[in-house]
Amino acid sequence: MTRHFARGFLPLVIGMVFMSAPQTVSANELLVFISAFAKGEEGAIHAYQLNTQTGEMKLAHRTPGIEHPFFMAISPNRKYLYSIYAPGQFGGKDNEQIAAYEITDGTGKLKLLNRQSAMGTAACYLEVDATGKSVMVSNYSSGSVASLPAKDDGSLGEAASFIQHKPAADADKKIVSHAHCIVVSPDNRFAFAADLGLDQVIRYQLDPATAKLTPTTPPFVTTRLGNGPRHLTFHPNGKYVYVINELKNSVTMFNYDKAEGTLLEQQNITTIPEDFVGKTYCADLKITPNGKFLYGTNRGHDSIVIYSIDEEGKLATLGIESSLGKGPQNLVITPNGELLLCANMPSNNVAVFKINQQSGGLTKLGEPISIPSPSCIRIR
Repeated sequence: MTRHFARGFLPLVIGMVFMSAPQTVSANELLVFISAFAKGEEGAIHAYQLNTQTGEMKLAHRTPGIEHPFFMAISPNRKYLYSIYAPGQFGGKDNEQIAAYEITDGTGKLKLLNRQSAMGTAACYLEVDATGKSVMVSNYSSGSVASLPAKDDGSLGEAASFIQHKPAADADKKIVSHAHCIVVSPDNRFAFAADLGLDQVIRYQLDPATAKLTPTTPPFVTTRLGNGPRHLTFHPNGKYVYVINELKNSVTMFNYDKAEGTLLEQQNITTIPEDFVGKTYCADLKITPNGKFLYGTNRGHDSIVIYSIDEEGKLATLGIESSLGKGPQNLVITPNGELLLCANMPSNNVAVFKINQQSGGLTKLGEPISIPSPSCIRIR
């Protein structure tokens, strides 16, 4: 199953995708939102109808003029969508914004409710807690996290918390914070932020009622030097946490103490073949709903690594498959665990794979769809 792909990146080409006539979603279809990371009217959120039997994707609606919607999140009640919004320049001197939308129908039509400051620059991750009352954001360039209250109508209030990540006082001056994600624990008690620059996973106490984040003791767990932790995810059983490391092309597995909210490293495993020579960087990781398989992306090697997960949460590499495009940025797995979608951002496509329920292997379903600079995929 293992295949090697040593490829460079192609220049980013932004294309146009036009809205099709509105349609309704059938029993065998899911509504899938894909962001197009671009400025002006080309910046957009596309809604597709995904046929869960065939993997076919049909454009149902396109909401243009959402500039640089790098990341999205959907509320637990599936009524609201939140997106990064960066008019003009992404990661510039001005703070990004978080835009709140109502999903008005089954075609994915979006109604803008309001926008609030993300309290930082290069806002790159959004998370909604289990109650739908707290929306959290991580800001890569400015190295901070913030939390905002979500009102009953889905609109956002001003930030309830803002926390600037900082290196230790005696740390090398070259070390700077780059908060890359923030993820809520299954019991909705804690939020964990992976900071690529500090090589830390930082823990916060979450108060869902007020949307406030409070630093904890101990405040963080340190990952291996130079790992560059980027994204993290919890195992469905809530006992394990997996962190994908952008700079060292690896996944670190932690035991998670539910009572204390603490992490203890158990394993660190590569995402690429040992004989690979070239530049490559990890991006995203996802676990199947049954907890049997984990997938991670390699940008440069342009591949998806496949792991099995044993009863103790340990990973074993099953194979490495082509992502069918360059720079695989984001993954999503359908709720039934049968399909995996991969956004290949620099090559402007999204690939659909069938997941073998016994082996975890991936088989492509049709040809990847064309979409300009896809950066995030979310399923309603």
